[in-house]
Order: sequence, then C-alpha cells, then structure tokens
Amino acid sequence: MHMRIARAAVVAVIVAGLAASSGTAASRSTHLLIGINDEAFTLYGDPSSAFETLTTLRAQILRVNLYWGGNRWAVANSKPANAADPGDPAYNWSLYDRLMRYADSSGIKVLLSIVGTPAWANNGAGMNHAPTRFTALQQFAAAAAKRYSGTYVAPLAQADTTLAPADAPLPAVKMWTAWNEPNNPVFLTPQYKRVNGAWRVESAYQYARICNAVYAGIHTVSGEKVACGVTDPRGNDNAGSSRASVDPLSFLIAAHRYGMKHFDVYAHNPYASAGNESPSFVPKANDKRRIQLGNIGVLLSLISKYYGPKHLWITEYGYQTPPDHTILSTSLAKQATYLKQAYAIARANPRIDMMLWFLVRDQPQISGWQSGLETVNDVKKPAWTVFQNLPHS
Repeated sequence: MHMRIARAAVVAVIVAGLAASSGTAASRSTHLLIGINDEAFTLYGDPSSAFETLTTLRAQILRVNLYWGGNRWAVANSKPANAADPGDPAYNWSLYDRLMRYADSSGIKVLLSIVGTPAWANNGAGMNHAPTRFTALQQFAAAAAKRYSGTYVAPLAQADTTLAPADAPLPAVKMWTAWNEPNNPVFLTPQYKRVNGAWRVESAYQYARICNAVYAGIHTVSGEKVACGVTDPRGNDNAGSSRASVDPLSFLIAAHRYGMKHFDVYAHNPYASAGNESPSFVPKANDKRRIQLGNIGVLLSLISKYYGPKHLWITEYGYQTPPDHTILSTSLAKQATYLKQAYAIARANPRIDMMLWFLVRDQPQISGWQSGLETVNDVKKPAWTVFQNLPHS
C-alpha cells in the first residue's frame, strides 16, 4: 500500500467520523454486555474462587485467549492428524473445558479469542507470526467451534468431570474474536514488508487471511458471532522503525484492501494514552488516527464505509493506578470515575454491544498492568463498587 493513499483515506474518514453522533438518550443500546478480560485470574488460577468473584461483580461475560499454539497453555502445540476434529488426541483442551464448566455453572458467557500460531504451522517462526497455511487455522477454528457448540461430548480420555459427568456435553461458546491487536507487533509481526520497492502493511495483509480463516471455521457451527479487528488504539505508522506499528484506521483500510471479507462484529480496545485523558477525551488534531472512546465514531464511520453498520465490541478497557507511576496511571478515585463515565458512553452508543474491563486483579509484576478492580493483595479499589453497581440491561 502506498502510505500517501492510506493517509488521504484516513483523513476523509476522520472528517466523516467527527460529524457522526455517538448516540443519544433516545437511541441507547438495548443491551450492553458488561464483563471482564482477565485470563490469569480465571484460566490459570483457582476457577472456583475466580468465578465466585465474577458473580459478585455481576459480570455477564469473560474474555480469555484461546491459544492455538506457542505457549504451554496452547491447545495445539503438537500437530493433529485431523485438525478439524476436536477429539484429535494431539489437542489439549483441558484448561478451556474446565473454564467452560465453571462459567456455565455461574451463568457467565465466554468470549474466546483465537490467537498464537504453533511452531509446526509456520516453520517455527514464533507465535506472533501468521501461519504459512491458513487452512490449518480454519480447521482449528472449526474444531473449537464444534467442541464448544453446546452439543459436543468429549472423548472419555479428554473429559473434565469436575462439575459434570463425563457424558455431559460441553457448554456452548457463541462469541469469538480472530486474534488480538494485530496492528501491534507484540501480537503479529512483521507489521510492514517491502514488496516491489514499496512498503506493504504486512500485518493487515496477513490479518485479512486470519480473519477470513477464523470466520469460515467458526461458522461451520450455526449461531456464532465472530469479531475481527480487535485493534490497538494507536500506531506509529513508521514502516522503517525497529518497532513499527499501524494505527487502527490505516490498518482497517489496508485489511479491507487486502481482502478481509466477512465478520459479524468489529472489535477494538480504545484505551486512553494517558491517565489524565478521560473517556470522553478526543485526541488532538494532529493525532486523530488514535482511536479512543472519545472519538470512537471515527472508527464506526470507517466500518460503515466498507462493511455497513456493523456493531462494535470493546474487548479491553481500563485505567492503571499506583503502584504504576507511568503516564498511563491515574488515581484510585479517578479510575472509579472514569470507569463509570466509560460505561455510560458505551451504553449510549447504539452500535456498542459489549464492554470488557481489564483486569479483576492487578498483575504482580510492576512491569505488568495495574488496572485491576482490586490490588494484587486483594484490596478492593473504589472502582470495584462502581463496576458492581453498573446498570445491566
């Protein structure tokens, strides 16, 4: 893609988006799913305690990554003989089966984000590199959808009998995302590639195929919703830098150009860029390609341009508090205030159907995230009570 063309298209979208309404009281969303994104707390921790906490918080939905490959929690680190068969013995679904049982018993929906490429699927390039054959990803997505279709009974050797007998079907998962923040090199690399003497937005080129594969695989089961995008709110658009990333508008423009065909919902993570930026903050004129909650209408306008009035899932959001002392940190009181404001903004927008807070509990390492509703020592922050009392529709 020629960067000059992409930037011209972005400017046109910004003008249209700023003119669009973010929703009024007369056109509020009839239903906003309120939930949590925190896999360390729920997937790897004590699920009994974790889901008791989620129930206390009145969370309606939980998002976790479903790792295809690349780490010790992945389902398919070993290559399956029949990739579309969820019962293939190479697959290890144990952590996820357990999570589904606990979620089902708690009345909490689950959103699974398929992410991470196994070494056998990309010649050992790393989990944040795309697969060499996208049919392998499509087959894995089909296997996942079948396993969590609501009718699948796991083979006896794979059965989790913690909360249900071995012959009980596994609970259903009806909401999925294709990858996570593909415009960020942490999750998909390379971001740019020289092709015929010009820079191509390689992450968007590969992601168009990731989205199409996951969509096709998941939709082998009926009633599913697949979100694509799941974009980071910012990008430096510096193709020649050592840590290049792509802003979400340019990424979507490129992904559409490179053949991203189908999705049911778009997803985005509209974090603020500083702790003193409220949820209603609109980035300045020279930084409009940053998409936060305050200018989410710009992204919605671009989605409409290419795909019609698709709805949006906010799959991560949060504000950090001390002990984090970076530019991203805010006070405990401000975190609570911002949480309430953010959910009110989302609820007022008729195209936003979901908003997930990241995290329940602060991460223990100081280099991690301290955006939890409670500290690493289980001390509840003021935001805990605000989240607990959010209106449910």
